Amino acid sequence: MDLMKSFWELAKSDKKKIVLAEGEEKRNLIACDKILKNGLADIILIGNEEEIIKNAKQFGAEIKGAKIIDPEKSELTDGFANEFYELRKSKGMTLEKAEKMIRDPLYFGTMCVKMGYGDGMVSGAIHTTGDLLRPGLQIIKTAPGVKMVSGFFVMMVPDCKYGESGLLLFADCAVNPNPNSEELAAIAITTAETAKKLCELDPKVAMLSFSTMGSAKGELVDKVKNATEIAKKLRPDLDIDGELQLDAAIEEDVAKLKAPGSTVAGKANVLVFPDLQTGNIGYKLVQRFAKAEAIGPICQGFAKPINDLSRGCSSDDIVNVVALTVVQAQRGI
Repeated sequence: MDLMKSFWELAKSDKKKIVLAEGEEKRNLIACDKILKNGLADIILIGNEEEIIKNAKQFGAEIKGAKIIDPEKSELTDGFANEFYELRKSKGMTLEKAEKMIRDPLYFGTMCVKMGYGDGMVSGAIHTTGDLLRPGLQIIKTAPGVKMVSGFFVMMVPDCKYGESGLLLFADCAVNPNPNSEELAAIAITTAETAKKLCELDPKVAMLSFSTMGSAKGELVDKVKNATEIAKKLRPDLDIDGELQLDAAIEEDVAKLKAPGSTVAGKANVLVFPDLQTGNIGYKLVQRFAKAEAIGPICQGFAKPINDLSRGCSSDDIVNVVALTVVQAQRGI
C-alpha cells in the first residue's frame, strides 16, 4: 500500500545503519539480501561470521555489503562490557557479569545502537518481546519526557472507509499487559505523537472500552475514563476522547447516537486498547478477517529505535520493519 511505499522511499533517501541481532537466522539473512538490493539501509549482522556466511549460502541470500560482527571476537566487546557495567553498576551489575551478558547478540546489538555504531535495531524472529525489551530498557532507556515504552501496529486495511482510508494505529498490542490509568494515558499520548511524526496523520485518538460515555459502569470502565481525563489534562492540544466503544469510535452514524459532540467519535484513526489481551486479539482479528497488512509490533518511547518482530514473521515483514525503523531514526521517533 502507499504508506509502505512511502516508507521505502524515505528510507532510500537517507539510509541508516540498522542492526539485525539475529544474524544467523534464515529470514533475517533473506531480508538482508532484499534490504541491500533495494538500498533501504546499511546492515550490521550480529553473530558468528562463519555461521552467517554458511547459512547465507545455504539459503541463497546475497549479503555482500553487510557488516558482520561477532561479539565473541569483536574489538568492541570489551568497551561495550565496560559501558554496560557503568550503566548498571548501581543496580548490582559486576564487570564479570557485564562481560558475559554483552556477548548475547541482543545485548551486543543494543549497545551498538547506544554507542552510535548503528542507528536502530530489529530482532524478534527467534526471540520474545521480553528478550528485546530487557536490553533496550537497560541500555537505550526511554526518550526524554516519555514515561514508558509501548508497542503499536500500523494497520492498513484494503478498501476500507475507517481511519484514514483504512490506515489506523493500534496500541498497545505488544508490550504492557494491563496498564493502569496513568500508563494508558501515556500510551495514548505517545501513540498520538507517533501518528503525527511517522504517518503524518492528524491524530484522532479513541480510548476504547465496552462502554461509551458512561453507558456502562464498573472498574474496567473507570480505568479508561480516568485515563482519558489524564491524557486530556496532560496534552490538551491532542484530540483524545473516551471512553468509546469500537463502533462509536469509527462509525459516524453510531457516533452521532452514542457520542454526539465528540470530535473523535466516528473519526478515530488511533485506537488505544484498555489492555494487551484486547489489543492483541483486536489487531489479529482485523489482520485475518479484513486481510489487513499489520506492520509491527513497533516499539515507541525508546531514546533510539529498536523494534520487535513476531516470531511468525516472514522475510518481507523484516524488510518492512527495517524500512520503518530507518524512518524512525530519520525523524527521531
